[in-house]
Amino acid sequence: MVSASLSAPDSAPLNRQALSLALGGGVAAALVALWGLGDGRVAISFLAGALLIAGGVLAWSRLRGAKAVAAMPDWSLAQTLASISEDAVAVSDRSGRLVCANPAYQRMFGGLPMPSGVPLDDDSQVRLDDLARAAWRDGEVEAAGALREGRAIMVRVSRAGDSTLVWRFAPGRGDGAPGFGGPDPLPLAVAAIKGEAGERLGLAGVMAVAIQPDGRIEAANRVFATRATGSADGVVEGRDFARLMLLEPGGHLRFEREGEAGNPVRLIQVPLCSGPESPLFLALVDEEDAGLPASIGNDVAAHVRALVTLLPIGVAMIDREGRFVHMNSAFARATAVKAAAPPLYPGDLVVREDKAALADAIRRFSGGASHAADMQVRLAIRPEEPVSLTLAGARGLGDAAVILCLKESGQEGRLKRQVAQATKMQAIGQLAGGVAHDFNNILTAIIGHSDLMLKRHSPGDSDYDDIQQVRANANRAAALTRQLLAFSRQQTLRPQVLQLPDVVSEVSHLLTRLLGETVRLEVKHGRGLGAVRADPGQLEQVIVNLSVNARDAMLSKDPSGAGTLTIETLSIDRAEVKRMGNEVLPVAEYSVLRISDTGTGIPTDVLPNIFEPFFTTKELGKGTGLGLSTVYGIVKQSGGYIFADSPPGRGATFSIYLPVYAAGELPAPKPVKRAPRRQHTWGSGTILLVEDEAMVRAVAERALSRQGYKVLVADHGEAALDLLQSTGRPDLLISDVVMPVMDGPTMVRKVRESYPDLPILFMSGYAEEQLRRSIDLENVAFLPKPFSVQQLAEAAREALGSD
Repeated sequence: MVSASLSAPDSAPLNRQALSLALGGGVAAALVALWGLGDGRVAISFLAGALLIAGGVLAWSRLRGAKAVAAMPDWSLAQTLASISEDAVAVSDRSGRLVCANPAYQRMFGGLPMPSGVPLDDDSQVRLDDLARAAWRDGEVEAAGALREGRAIMVRVSRAGDSTLVWRFAPGRGDGAPGFGGPDPLPLAVAAIKGEAGERLGLAGVMAVAIQPDGRIEAANRVFATRATGSADGVVEGRDFARLMLLEPGGHLRFEREGEAGNPVRLIQVPLCSGPESPLFLALVDEEDAGLPASIGNDVAAHVRALVTLLPIGVAMIDREGRFVHMNSAFARATAVKAAAPPLYPGDLVVREDKAALADAIRRFSGGASHAADMQVRLAIRPEEPVSLTLAGARGLGDAAVILCLKESGQEGRLKRQVAQATKMQAIGQLAGGVAHDFNNILTAIIGHSDLMLKRHSPGDSDYDDIQQVRANANRAAALTRQLLAFSRQQTLRPQVLQLPDVVSEVSHLLTRLLGETVRLEVKHGRGLGAVRADPGQLEQVIVNLSVNARDAMLSKDPSGAGTLTIETLSIDRAEVKRMGNEVLPVAEYSVLRISDTGTGIPTDVLPNIFEPFFTTKELGKGTGLGLSTVYGIVKQSGGYIFADSPPGRGATFSIYLPVYAAGELPAPKPVKRAPRRQHTWGSGTILLVEDEAMVRAVAERALSRQGYKVLVADHGEAALDLLQSTGRPDLLISDVVMPVMDGPTMVRKVRESYPDLPILFMSGYAEEQLRRSIDLENVAFLPKPFSVQQLAEAAREALGSD
């Protein structure tokens, strides 16, 4: 026991001196009186007085010593009582000095600091000087604080009499309750786990762990250390318990080191004291139904649980309240469910717009609907890619009332959607091409008859302006059909080997006028771009269409139209294409044209349809819906690929990938011999005209006859062959390409067997380049529909002149 107490003064020497003086003085006075006076009575009187004085001195000295002893406290008793206490106890006097302290006090603070100077944390709300003053005033106070080592501590200060304070210090508990009166439970749990109790638990298959409120492991038995680290001597103290475990979405708790192959365990936690921040004693035991999800109730059939867990497709079970009961690993992977924060409701996985519809469907099936139904939803992690959910009511599966099946997910689902989109665009392209072809025949007749009528009227006639208006509108319709042909990849192109930066430079001056003063144009060119093979005029049309759409998007975001349009060119090699992981884009080298804006972007539900003909989000009268369709067709017909990207809250970006052209990759087109353009279109000779459309045949026959030719007509290939047998060789054969019974190229091959040098003029509403790839014939000219009377006459004159 440490003590700084004071002892009573030793008064025995003073008492003896006073008594000797009193007795010596009395005897001396008696002898003088007896010798000098000879009177024995006087001598006895002096001796009695001396005795009285000595007795008084003796009584006074004893009384003084008794008072001195009574004034000092009995510190030995206080020391004995303090030593018995398990709390740290100290006594201080009026001036705050330490009087005595027990060994627990010295161990807690590593020495004997003054009670008011105990090293508390700077952020602690406790001030010991304030507690001392409050104790002198109120008799006893109590408060909670924190030491500089981060340990919680409780302080109780009590006044003992008028001159001392008794200080008691104890470790604080996690719930903030006073920690006096008992030992800290965490050390007891640690001692038990590390001792014989922990070994006995391990023999029984129980893994015991004591953890701090922050999740750090304080102690664990050898069985736990072996499962967590692979070695009985593995160190787990101080490590985060959660990092050693793996919680699967299905409800399994496994050791992280063992992974999914490990046996699942059940966790039992026991708080060592009340309060949410109290330390915990954890017991872990192996699940009896290893491999089955623990989150499914015991009343669910074991084979059903095993089947759902092992299914390769995403399956989840929903209870009558609409909450998840169980989901297998495939479902969790497809929806990117985090094991640390599994969702409570299926609606937590989808975008906001689909939450209500999904909740209503689940409510309907949980209420008794027995049939299955499919619905499209968009996951919150991939809002641009809808997935298909199949819902079905469940009976006899415990808490599960609805079965939720995710039919499409991951890369397979994306590939299916991309293939479906490509198939849809191809089908729309074929339809658009067929419509454009038939429309071109009609427009050829309208334009031709208008030209024939204009020859009978001169400017100033009452009908001349009306005929001109009909002809102008027909030409506008012809421009629309050319856009449809561009979408269906049947447009006539004049491809050249070129560099993308050159095309951008050519069109930049036009873009400056189109975009206006408020839109800033930024052009960035990459290095090492390879040459591409495309029609420069059509590529300029692609850039203009995309730039005009970007301008309109920025105008809808800001009425002033302020924004930035960025045009970039860059090179992408094969390795970068592989890293992109795009199933549609073949692995090759590409030169990329990227056009991005700072406008409103493209909504997610609109993005899959933007390239379809006549699809537009603009107001009525402000767009035909063919701008992006034309862009799509030109890029595709040039052998390229186009992708649109529009992140939420940002503008749209269009990326065009054109394959790098390699010399000798494509055969050079066979040149078509053409005579120099003549000033007049009159001619002579016999022309065989083969056309299945009566209105086009009538216009062409009248136009050629007016130019001085003798015209023979046939409505299909076989009729033309029969006519040739009776009339002989003509000077020129003009034929449509696509006809019933026998098409134009087949007919021409048979004719060339008899007349190898006969000049041929094909007319068609399809693309010349596409037709030339399928027609391997020499000395063949081409006239695209729709055409005017003048164009037909010039083409016939040139074909005859090339003979």
